[in-house]
Amino acid sequence: MTFGRVNPSQTLENQGMTGLGNVAYNYIEPALVECAVARGEGRLGKGGAFLCSTGQFTGRSPKDKFVVRSTLTEKTIWWENNKAMAVDAFDCLHADMLDHMKGRDYFVQDLFAGADPAHRLDVRVVTELAWHGLFIRHLLRRPERHELDAFVPEWTVVNCPSFKADPARHGCRSETVIAMNFDKKLILIANTAYAGENKKAVFTLLNYLLPERGVMAMHCSANHAPGNLDETAVFFGLSGTGKTTLSAAPDRTLIGDDEHGWSDTGTFNFEGGCYAKTINLNPEAEPEIYATTQRFATVVEYMVYDPETLELDFDDNSLTANMRCAYPLDYISNASKSGLGGHPKNIIMLTCDAFGVLPPIARLTPAQAMYHFLSGFTSKVAGTERGVTEPTPTFSTCFGAPFMPRRPEVYGKLLQEKIAQHGATCWLVNTGWTGGAYGTGKRMPIKATRALLSAALDGTLAKAKFRRDPNFGFMVPQALPGVDETLLNPRATWTDTLAYDAQAKKLVEMFANNFGQYTPFIDEDVKAAAIG
Repeated sequence: MTFGRVNPSQTLENQGMTGLGNVAYNYIEPALVECAVARGEGRLGKGGAFLCSTGQFTGRSPKDKFVVRSTLTEKTIWWENNKAMAVDAFDCLHADMLDHMKGRDYFVQDLFAGADPAHRLDVRVVTELAWHGLFIRHLLRRPERHELDAFVPEWTVVNCPSFKADPARHGCRSETVIAMNFDKKLILIANTAYAGENKKAVFTLLNYLLPERGVMAMHCSANHAPGNLDETAVFFGLSGTGKTTLSAAPDRTLIGDDEHGWSDTGTFNFEGGCYAKTINLNPEAEPEIYATTQRFATVVEYMVYDPETLELDFDDNSLTANMRCAYPLDYISNASKSGLGGHPKNIIMLTCDAFGVLPPIARLTPAQAMYHFLSGFTSKVAGTERGVTEPTPTFSTCFGAPFMPRRPEVYGKLLQEKIAQHGATCWLVNTGWTGGAYGTGKRMPIKATRALLSAALDGTLAKAKFRRDPNFGFMVPQALPGVDETLLNPRATWTDTLAYDAQAKKLVEMFANNFGQYTPFIDEDVKAAAIG
């Protein structure tokens, strides 16, 4: 049986998904919460938040992600970074999944990916779990009810956690698979209930499609000064570097916390919600994000809570360090209603330096910005991906390699052109360690990071005196009122300065070795930026 609102010509049967059980189309939040609780997928928490577990997978499975290799994708996909799946293997996977789905109930959400109508994608997400429908309803953008009557999905995502892939039969690595087919405009997800796979699959899709239109797809958060789109800032960074926290500043308007596009008219959010890490979430430091964990229909994943009082334990990471909450953007009081911003005036590249070498902030030339963008140096933090249990230094090009289907130079060239055209100022911000590497030093004080960022965004920092960093050549402020001057000189924060020098030399060499893969494709000024 069919329930809910849908374009009559665009049912799942019209898409070849026949013999299913009950299909719920475009249920709104209360109905999805009711279904999820009734089906035993989780329970209601304080304030009506939905508390759930993601099963055995508490993070993404990047090693199980595939792109179908066809005539269409052969010369456009970055195959060194994306695993290939044969056309026949995908077709077999698709047929077997459709057979498995027969007789089972499903939840369908027809949504927009992208706040800018000129560039948005109409996406249908078919989920086996009601709470997955709730999650993706938060994370993508919700059409008006009347728009559903004529909604025609351009792409479809089918998520079936109960289906187990067969590596020998389906050309994949394990029983878990995320397979993307650009010819069929179809994404299949199996044997993982980690909801983040849904949103990152759509992000990967946009990262492929938008550059063809001259739109820069960015793994970044974004905000702007209240009432002034010309004062837009974007924050590049991997999970755990502070994108959500730092962009949700109370004195600025939040455009979004994770995924954006930069077109000829400005910045736009891909999403309609936020997906925030909740480990050690502090009600004083991050009051609005904290408050969402007690709002109706917020999805709270894998958090320990008192079974009687339902009080969440933000410090207990015994289930996973990647505990999270998903909520609509309007749960943040200073969030943009339109999801639109101007051309970025400031570009911030967030890195979590586990070596303790980089300063808390540095100003970059355009060439240096390209160098650090292509390098994407950071540390994977515990829990975000399966198997990561402590900060692990890594180079993730464009600050989002797992979601980049095209070669890095495609995104790098687009960013370079837009920086040149619009004159953005670029900054590198280290939210990682100071006073020593991970295990010896301590995390960068968030109060200092916020003070430095505020000064960068309001123009105060530009008036400070700067010194040239001897290791990387970028410019570092020497002083800022309210910030410990020692913090601005990483070498001075180490007890053993010779150990710092050795660590810095090691990091510079790691950068150089990693960057060698890009040198055949980039300009000479960017190559020169590699020399401190």
